[in-house]
Amino acid sequence: MDSVKWRKDHYVVNRDSAYADPRIALRKLMGGNRRFIEDKSIRPRQSRQDLTNTEKGQKPFAVIVGCSDSRVPNEIIFDQGVGDLFIIRTAGQVMAAASYGSVEFATVALGSKLIVVLGHQSCGAVDAAIKRPDVPGHIVTLVNSIKPAAQKAKAMGGNMLENAIRANVIDQVNELRDLEPVLAKKYRNGEILIVGAVYNLGTGKVEFLPETLKDLPEFRASTK
Repeated sequence: MDSVKWRKDHYVVNRDSAYADPRIALRKLMGGNRRFIEDKSIRPRQSRQDLTNTEKGQKPFAVIVGCSDSRVPNEIIFDQGVGDLFIIRTAGQVMAAASYGSVEFATVALGSKLIVVLGHQSCGAVDAAIKRPDVPGHIVTLVNSIKPAAQKAKAMGGNMLENAIRANVIDQVNELRDLEPVLAKKYRNGEILIVGAVYNLGTGKVEFLPETLKDLPEFRASTK
């Protein structure tokens, strides 16, 4: 098969272009997820040699701030390989100082320009924030962090859990966009993009939330 046609049929986006421009990186993630749900996954850069080739460094083209849920394997659902994604995972993708520092490290030290906050359907942490059961230990810190999104969902019509999951992602996107001193400045200057998405466990589809795709800053490559 002609290579150009094959790339088009499999929604393949050049990796170097995705690393250089976050809008292209976003298309690359969308294309990879489309391959996944259409059973066209190409499983790029997943050999032993690919692992050893990253020994001296990494240049992930996207940062995923996602939930720890074992049903959301990021490289698989986006059909990406070794060294492509810098992933920070906690229950409910709740963030604190270590998460902030990890995202900042990816943008400053590794040059990643796209940050995606990835929630998912049927998230247990969000469900707990709605139901507020008695929870032991530090689990309560997760629940408390998601409570604002749960409160917003109560004022909406429709499925409360699904609404809270989306509201939580949007809140977290805004949290990162406003995070001083590193991310807020880079986002305002158009050096990085920060968007949100929700993964559907039943279909495998990642929906990038339109609320987080509006009024994005025009991309400008850093001069540093």
